[in-house]
Amino acid sequence: MSDVTDDIQTVDQTEVLVETRDETPISQLEEEGDVAADYIEELLDICDLDGDIDIEVRAGRAYVSVTAGADSNISVLSQPETVSALQELTRLAVQSKTGAFSRLILDVGGSRDARQAELSQLVDRAIARIEAGSASAALPPMSSYERKLVHDLVSSRGYTSESEGEGRDRHTVISPA
Repeated sequence: MSDVTDDIQTVDQTEVLVETRDETPISQLEEEGDVAADYIEELLDICDLDGDIDIEVRAGRAYVSVTAGADSNISVLSQPETVSALQELTRLAVQSKTGAFSRLILDVGGSRDARQAELSQLVDRAIARIEAGSASAALPPMSSYERKLVHDLVSSRGYTSESEGEGRDRHTVISPA
């Protein structure tokens, strides 16, 4: 189980409570992937959908991917909102079985790659607005995983970004470096 500790740090003369996580052991991540794969496999059977399940552990997370051939009907589950909902259900199933919070990532039919391409285009348009004279560019609210992808994209293009807002309104603001 991942240990969580609270630490108080001073940032710009303001004390901030920071939650830090110890690295989750690989064996726990592999178990999360196995539990998630079993859950998804049952779901696919119930829905009479075809798909192959791959499990990978990287960057401190379990990644579960559902892929299928061109003649498969898996596309009914690959819409971004559907994948997000399935991911949350899968995380709950893993948490119920293991007793530990899960940060696993679910991909159905390449939906994560498609979303990353969309985010890249969104970042490009935001940077174009900044280059045209805007001081900054705010992106729409998105999940923490998508914000992390945006932060990485922005950094690779030589700009800075920050997450702002709370809850469902949390979004990324891009600024020149």
